[in-house]
Amino acid sequence: MSRTTKKITIPTSIGYGLTDIMGGGAFTVIGAWLLFFYTTFVGLSPVEAASIVAVARIVDAVVSLFMGSFTDHFYKNYFGKKFGRRRFFLLIGAPLMLVYALLWLDGMSYGFYLAVYLAFEIIAAMVLIPWETLPSEMTKDFNSRTKLSTCRMFLSASGTFLATFIPGLLIGYFGENSAHAYLINGVIFAVLFMVCVFISWKVTWERELTPEMLAELEKSESQRSLVEKLAAFGHLFKEYGSTLKIRAFRKHLAIYLLSFTGKDVYNTVFVFFCVYCLHVSSSLAGSLLSMSIVGLPVTLVAGLGIIKYGPSKLYVFAYSLMLLCLGGFFAVYQIPALNTVAILVILAGLYQVGRSVLEFTPWNVFPFIPDIDEMVSRKRREGLFAAVMTFSRKTTVAIATFIVGVLLQNGGFVKGSQTQPPEAIHTIALLMFLGTAALLVLALWQALTFRLNKRTHKIFVDELDRLKANGSPRLVSPEARAVVEDLTGYSYDSLWQETEPDPGITATRTVL
Repeated sequence: MSRTTKKITIPTSIGYGLTDIMGGGAFTVIGAWLLFFYTTFVGLSPVEAASIVAVARIVDAVVSLFMGSFTDHFYKNYFGKKFGRRRFFLLIGAPLMLVYALLWLDGMSYGFYLAVYLAFEIIAAMVLIPWETLPSEMTKDFNSRTKLSTCRMFLSASGTFLATFIPGLLIGYFGENSAHAYLINGVIFAVLFMVCVFISWKVTWERELTPEMLAELEKSESQRSLVEKLAAFGHLFKEYGSTLKIRAFRKHLAIYLLSFTGKDVYNTVFVFFCVYCLHVSSSLAGSLLSMSIVGLPVTLVAGLGIIKYGPSKLYVFAYSLMLLCLGGFFAVYQIPALNTVAILVILAGLYQVGRSVLEFTPWNVFPFIPDIDEMVSRKRREGLFAAVMTFSRKTTVAIATFIVGVLLQNGGFVKGSQTQPPEAIHTIALLMFLGTAALLVLALWQALTFRLNKRTHKIFVDELDRLKANGSPRLVSPEARAVVEDLTGYSYDSLWQETEPDPGITATRTVL
């Protein structure tokens, strides 16, 4: 039995998905609490606090861009051969998760917080990028990949819940004005992340090396000339650009970035909104965020929904529900009589239903993107696509976080103060409503024309397998031709010829 035909069991899927407790939990805590912690307890201005996130994530985004290709080729050296080109980074990344606790030390300098946050972002990328490729490595089956991704997103939802519930409990115990709650929270999660990443390393596997990979092993790096190495470096950037020639990936990336950035704006501003606009405690804000617990059953239902209805309908449901809840929060802000705990809990819970579906869907779609690319490039480039997604995501969240910090400061936000002037309160409200809603509407527009689903993927993969078995391109069915052209963005006649197509030349003109 080959590795890619090994059965994907529920325990294996759970073990794989545990790493997203870190992926979902760490950045939920950071998104919801870090700016509040830095401006309220550390004494940084909104711009200083936001710049830590922005600078670190932009630097990390550049590192992430190279990480995917690096893992694609890591099988050529000793450690890659012994531990796996992807899983090696989970093994060494597990103990490095302890760096997370240092983010929440009080009384340190701006340079310290920047350095620690930068280190954690790079460590997280080193783990998450190769880990994200594992469903494509472990199996080719749609349902098996969906099982892996569903367990992943269920555990991510668990991490999101813990990342909002535990801080709320600790803040309630230590008091609103204590920084100890944040440090203890950081230590708890750092140890949890370390254990989760190690378990994922233990239970996963990778596909066998292809004949082409084995042939490439015969030519070591030491045998390559400087000119060849420089040419390979330049070719890497061309490969990154070629990923955007795949129509399904362009749409997938646009939906992912717009919706996740909208979610980030909401998370970053929500605690500020609760404390300064609605005049409730930060522990209650944490409790409202911990309504993310609804994501646990919702993720399981979404796993069935993506098979039956496809990602496009899940996107429409998620964004519509989130926009409706934003309207509800706006009504609470404008009408004080509506500002009751019961109404806030209902709105927060419904919003988290939409958010759970939003987070679930893109990473269930991602494992199928490399299959589409293989029709064009004739290569397995999971790491490259994961790197482009991570680079784009971290760049956009860095820019969005910095813009939030600048707008807060220009809006009159006073660091370290328990009360804020009216102009700062209005700025927080505008960011909460208009910033989040605009990004979700744009994501919804893209989702309406996204046609990758279980049926189209099967048609596509069957056609790809037929061509790989030396089937004639002339015998393609009209339905398969239409699906291939729609998902790749290429004319079918330009694909799978005697010579490989150049992704930068033969793409048909399409609109994103």
